[in-house]
Amino acid sequence: MSNLPDIIRDIDRVCADVVAKAGTFQAAILADVAGRRGTMHGRVAPVHHGMRLAGPAFTVEVRPGDNLMIHAAIALARPGDVIVVDGKGDQTAALMGTLMLSACKKLGIAGVVVDAAIRDRAELLELGLPVFSAGFNPAGPTKLAPGRINHPISAGGTVVNPGDLIVADADGVVVIEREKASAMLALADKKVADEAARLDAIARGDTASKWLPAALRAAGVLKEGEAL
Repeated sequence: MSNLPDIIRDIDRVCADVVAKAGTFQAAILADVAGRRGTMHGRVAPVHHGMRLAGPAFTVEVRPGDNLMIHAAIALARPGDVIVVDGKGDQTAALMGTLMLSACKKLGIAGVVVDAAIRDRAELLELGLPVFSAGFNPAGPTKLAPGRINHPISAGGTVVNPGDLIVADADGVVVIEREKASAMLALADKKVADEAARLDAIARGDTASKWLPAALRAAGVLKEGEAL
């Protein structure tokens, strides 16, 4: 049995310079250079497609339909943190709405990722805080059940450790381990440059995927010496 307290106040966060640089990349770029892993299930989506966020994870685990520990997390999180909630994917009650999310914005929280339902969608579009959730429900939550703050969680089917790098945009949410985040940036720069070069080639009329014949032969679709 763990001797760790349910609420861990002090965590090691991915550094601010890494967060600032990571925020310039699409989530898809970072997911690719991270080995196509660390992305949350597509059910965790932005309230509006224009929302983007980047920051260190401040993790929260709650019982389905209960938001007691999210209130505690809002009181403890630092400006720039991304509150990430393991709500077990439950959509029978909203865990957050305008009041709580307005408080997050006032406190300088970079954004919120909730693997559960939220509410007040129309008002959140005007609030300007990046919010990602698994859906919406007008029913309110209870505030009764214990949970944990800044322990490892599973959100959207992905492991999230406190302090990990969270980057999210219209495509969804990607989680990069804190220890690996800095190394991913150089790879992301190269990926962006490679894709820009490919787009230039396509614009010039070079639409062929040069790797495709070999891949089709390896998959047994084409015989040796056969071409498309």
